[in-house]
Amino acid sequence: MDKITKPGNNEPLSFLKEFTAARIAIGATGNSIPTAQSLEFKLAHAHARDAVYSVLDTDGLEGALAQFHRPVLQLHSMADSRAQYLQRPDMGRKPNEESLNRLADQITGDDVVIIIADGLSATAINQNVLALLQMLIPKLMAAGVKIGPLCLVQQGRVAIGDDIAHELKAKLSVVLIGERPGLSSADSMGAYLTYGPKPGLKDNSRNCVSNIRPGGFDVATAADKIFYLIQESFRRKLSGVQLKDNEGLLGK
Repeated sequence: MDKITKPGNNEPLSFLKEFTAARIAIGATGNSIPTAQSLEFKLAHAHARDAVYSVLDTDGLEGALAQFHRPVLQLHSMADSRAQYLQRPDMGRKPNEESLNRLADQITGDDVVIIIADGLSATAINQNVLALLQMLIPKLMAAGVKIGPLCLVQQGRVAIGDDIAHELKAKLSVVLIGERPGLSSADSMGAYLTYGPKPGLKDNSRNCVSNIRPGGFDVATAADKIFYLIQESFRRKLSGVQLKDNEGLLGK
């Protein structure tokens, strides 16, 4: 059998490293891993921890979002602090009273409302959300989709989009949120789409486009995918497990 390792490399799976950032073929020194790989692991773990405690750049994002000529609402979940957010996931799923009052003044009944939440990695939002919206929003506008206020949410989880969109009487919500950071993906953003958003919905009511980041699902491809799912959601008047991603499949 031909060898699949590169010349001078003793790790039989090393050829796979060009296809993934996962920790494979890291070698061994006795019963342990080499010092360099051990230090890389510790650094990646530190990046992941930093991402969990990173802070949403609300002022910077609000200024940048002005280019889309939509109202920008700064909102907050019921979780007052990061510690409470991590210990009480339920409180991250509901807007606080001040935010509910702010939403009550903005009811427009739009087609789509976009909610931008820090989630478990504000770093992911700070670095990726603007580039995604610069591609997604023009597609929606060209298709005649009426877009509501852009909502910036601190200490938010995915389900908070249900309450926000319901309060605004939007037909569909798109939640852009920082995902739980992995050891090679501290900057990963997810997009969750829900048709007919309302409090109490379960995760099977949503469609997800995950791992949006330079080293994963690039923003151009993600914008195309999200736009496709929004179109299909409006056409079929549903989302979640009943809405399959058949884009690009024969006979769709």
